[in-house]
Amino acid sequence: MAIDKAARALQEPTTASAQPELLVSAVLHLMSQYTAGNQESSACIKLASVIERHLKALADLPDLAPVLRATCQQLSEQWAVVVERAMPPVERFGILTRLVSGNNRLN
Repeated sequence: MAIDKAARALQEPTTASAQPELLVSAVLHLMSQYTAGNQESSACIKLASVIERHLKALADLPDLAPVLRATCQQLSEQWAVVVERAMPPVERFGILTRLVSGNNRLN
């Protein structure tokens, strides 16, 4: 039963808002997995994104202690930077580049 609730909190952080301890438990578990996985191979963007979402969900809970909400907000912002840095750069081609390369479509 507790494992089922924790699994749901891992997948859907906003549905567990009535039980912040499940979100805290889930995000701590995710963070430990990210650290363990980061030592073995390259960092996982999806996992970092899930961690960021869980921290944001915790920061948005009105009944959470103010110090915990502030900590979660700050950590959410830090994880958002981790996700942003890990994302592959988006190639942007200007109209001049398209014309020079022969691609005349303006998608």
